[in-house]
Amino acid sequence: MSSTRGDLPAIPDKHTFKIGEVAQLVGVKTHVLRFWEREFASIRPRKGSNGHRLYSRSDVEQLRDVRGLLHERRMTIAGARALLDQGNEAVQSILVGAPVEAASALEAAQ
Repeated sequence: MSSTRGDLPAIPDKHTFKIGEVAQLVGVKTHVLRFWEREFASIRPRKGSNGHRLYSRSDVEQLRDVRGLLHERRMTIAGARALLDQGNEAVQSILVGAPVEAASALEAAQ
C-alpha cells in the first residue's frame, strides 16, 4: 500500500495513531473515517482503554488507498470495496498507473 502521495504528508514512524492524526494523514475529516470504518470491513481500528480509536500504520495506508480510489479515481464505495477485496496488487494497479477509464471498466464489471 502506498505510504506517500503527492499532496499527503509522510506517515510518521510510529505504531498507532489517533483519529485526528489519521484524518490529517489521509486528508479527510474524522467523520469520514468513521463512515469508512462502517463501509470497509478491513478497516477496524482497535479501541484503547479510554475508548479512543487507535489506528495501525497499515490502517492508515489502507485508508489512503480508499481515499485514492474514491476521491482521485472517482470510484463508488461498492467498486472500491470490491477492488480492496481483490488485494493490494489490484488496488495499486488502479492507483499507480491505470487510466480512469480502466477503473470505470473494472467497476462496471463488478
